[in-house]
Amino acid sequence: MSSLRSTLSPALRLLLLAVAIGAGSARADVYLDVNHLLRDGKRAEALNAAQAYIVTQPHDPQMRFLLGVIQSESGMSSDAIQTYQLLTQEYPELPEPYNNLAVLLAAQSQFDQARVALEAAIRANPEYAIAHENLGDIHVKLAALSYGRSLQTDAAHSGAAFKLEQIRQLLAPANKPAKSP
Repeated sequence: MSSLRSTLSPALRLLLLAVAIGAGSARADVYLDVNHLLRDGKRAEALNAAQAYIVTQPHDPQMRFLLGVIQSESGMSSDAIQTYQLLTQEYPELPEPYNNLAVLLAAQSQFDQARVALEAAIRANPEYAIAHENLGDIHVKLAALSYGRSLQTDAAHSGAAFKLEQIRQLLAPANKPAKSP
């Protein structure tokens, strides 16, 4: 690196730095533009802008993540699931795609798969509070399903009935969906 610096004139180094900074800000503008379109409810335009950018930068995990958000908010759940699954395979160190994948899987009642995705998110970032909270919600839902099965098998089993009622009370006032970043 130092030999490269010595061969470049100060003016050329300054020009290269300006280009690098400009490229970074141009990239940031694309993210801002897509986010603004999404926030303004222009999902189709946001989707087109994200897809156009990804054509030129296919390995950009940030825009691909944003694409998943757009797909999810546009009701394209299967496309969003595919986007997040690919991101988790290519960038397993990023917890957010696992979390958002889990949210979509939970919405489809695929709770075991959602649990696995959230556990991967937590392995990627043990401090990821949203993933911990979502995992707790999944465990509560799985518990409710188990207590319900127990009651189907033995309706007189008062322990399961009491626990199921407690879970229903816990979930009833909030009745909130899983969270995504």
